[in-house]
Amino acid sequence: MRKKNMFLKTGMAILALATAFLQPLQVSASGSDGGYTYNYDYWGDYKDSADFYTVCKVFTSSDLGLDVKLKNPQGLFVEGNHIYLCDSGNNRIIELERVSPEKLEVVKIIDSFKGGSGPNTFNNPTDVAISEDGNIFVADQGNARVLKLDKDLNYLLEFVKPTDNTLDPKLVFQPTKLAVDTAERVYCIATGINKGLIKYENDTAFSGFVGATPVTFNWTDYIWKKLASQEQRAKMESFVPTEYENIYMDYEGFIYATRALTDDSKKTENAVRKLNLMGNDILVKNGDWPVQGDLYWGSGGGYEGPSVLTDVTVMDNDIYACLDRNRGRVFGYDDQGRLVFAYGGNGNMDGYFRRPSAIEHIGHELYVLDSLDCSITAFVPTEFGNLVYTAIEDFDKGKYESSGAAWQEVMNQNGNYDLAYIGIGRALLRQEKYKEAMEYFELKYDAENYSKAYKQYRKIWVEDHIGWIVAVILVLFLVPLGIGKVKALRYEIDTADIFVAGRNG
Repeated sequence: MRKKNMFLKTGMAILALATAFLQPLQVSASGSDGGYTYNYDYWGDYKDSADFYTVCKVFTSSDLGLDVKLKNPQGLFVEGNHIYLCDSGNNRIIELERVSPEKLEVVKIIDSFKGGSGPNTFNNPTDVAISEDGNIFVADQGNARVLKLDKDLNYLLEFVKPTDNTLDPKLVFQPTKLAVDTAERVYCIATGINKGLIKYENDTAFSGFVGATPVTFNWTDYIWKKLASQEQRAKMESFVPTEYENIYMDYEGFIYATRALTDDSKKTENAVRKLNLMGNDILVKNGDWPVQGDLYWGSGGGYEGPSVLTDVTVMDNDIYACLDRNRGRVFGYDDQGRLVFAYGGNGNMDGYFRRPSAIEHIGHELYVLDSLDCSITAFVPTEFGNLVYTAIEDFDKGKYESSGAAWQEVMNQNGNYDLAYIGIGRALLRQEKYKEAMEYFELKYDAENYSKAYKQYRKIWVEDHIGWIVAVILVLFLVPLGIGKVKALRYEIDTADIFVAGRNG
């Protein structure tokens, strides 16, 4: 009986082992190595990371209690605790109130307004912005205008196609994205206009183009154009700036603008620009890698080429989150241009996207709009994400000890997280613990900060050892001098007449 049981158990074990080997391999649809959240190290290698954000809730039309389902929604804008959604396919703006991350309530649906000489309804509205005075600006693409309405939905002004001799007279004005500053000047992106952002004064006067993107130049194409026929040249692409994808105005009045990179773009180019009032790019780029999303552009899962950063939002701690339309991912960067987090992917599960079109934030929460799924996904930071935010914000407030402690906890949770080492080093640097800071910077090859710490460490070391340094210098100087004097004296004695005469006598 015992032998029978033993053979039975052995057979079951073999069967279980065989079943385990024969089961299909489960592969995740997200990052290149299967992780949902990831980062890149100094060498550009993919590293799994603890999740920075987690899905709180996915809001669909039914979750929002809408009688008419969302259709091709395109734009988001946040004002306080209110989210304005461009339901482009239904020609309306929906105002939502964030009661909690798990609950959004419809406040009102805006599908018409009062006054104006043109249509008092929208036609494919693609973006919306609210000024500090509460006025509503709408990119009414189908009606070739940007509308300005007051909070009671009364028509105030409209911004139309700019009068500029360099624009094709046949070009139809199609505004897609917009931003409004504190003076209610309007900055607009329009289809077919690649001269930069269209800038309007608050009285609708066109005041020029701002921040044109750099021209991509290829010497091979240039030489070929010189040799090609007129017909061949007409079929070739021109060396012209690319259009911006989206814009966002931060709390300081700087404009963050995203542009789509192409397969011919250099892998050192940035897909995000930070524009000042003069239109100059002042984005800090101290990271190991450019601000362009994924570093590897190979094909996989039906997607290839560079990330297409279709939208950007900037938090009050200067972390800016970019939305990748190509692979359905979210990339977060700090004010130094270092990658803080990357997560997401293409798919129909919670936390994945089919056609992401807009991103916004309330506090540290992120809201991503999917135009194909017609949904809004609310993300909240995990414990790990909150620790990183605490470390960054404490550093900005001058709380360097608590910042260093938070970074240490981050490193305890994820030893592959390079920013934790650099963060501890920067905290130690501000506490004038230069030698310890150098050790952390050296671990992650942060040459710039290492140089800063070394310079200060060298200065203090010299000050502390100045006595010994002077003594050594004097010794090194006086000993050879003394030896030389002794040798010279001996020579004079040996060659003096009295001693020479005495030796001869």
